[in-house]
Amino acid sequence: MNKCFRILTFAGCFFVLVAAAPVTVYKVNKGSIAFNSDAPMELIKASSNELAGLFDASTKKFAFRVKVSSFEGFNTALQKEHFNENYMESNSFPYASFEGKVIEDIDYSKPGVYNVRAKGNFTVHGVSQERIIKVEITAKPQTVSVRSSFTVLLADHNITIPKVVHEKLASEIKVDIKAELATQ
Repeated sequence: MNKCFRILTFAGCFFVLVAAAPVTVYKVNKGSIAFNSDAPMELIKASSNELAGLFDASTKKFAFRVKVSSFEGFNTALQKEHFNENYMESNSFPYASFEGKVIEDIDYSKPGVYNVRAKGNFTVHGVSQERIIKVEITAKPQTVSVRSSFTVLLADHNITIPKVVHEKLASEIKVDIKAELATQ
């Protein structure tokens, strides 16, 4: 009986320690991604509020994605159609994603603003490219906020611009991301 009591006590202590362990996985509960193409003859802006993702602070791993067809705000409906059908081919490549790991060691349980680098595979138009992207992370109890701005070269993802619209579509696209993540 003494041995059984020790086993139950150990099991009970283990359960309490596991239950008291901090939750380190954060999920996007509100996120947006916007882009703009600032070409000589036209400025194109679009955004999506359908950014999804997870961040595990204990392993520093993350995964974010957005459905390409969810972008809104183009100058015309025809522009959106061309974006999905001719350039992004969203039927064949429905998602853009970024998966990887935060390089710096940060204690996310301590509130603060941290400038970090995220290294991983950035996939657009079916083409993955290893990227290091600067990210601002604001840590608060139970939440983290993420902000980032970076550029994407269309040629790096096999997105071609016909000569007819070369002056209306930039070869380098500016991307802005904002996300609020909370523990689940």
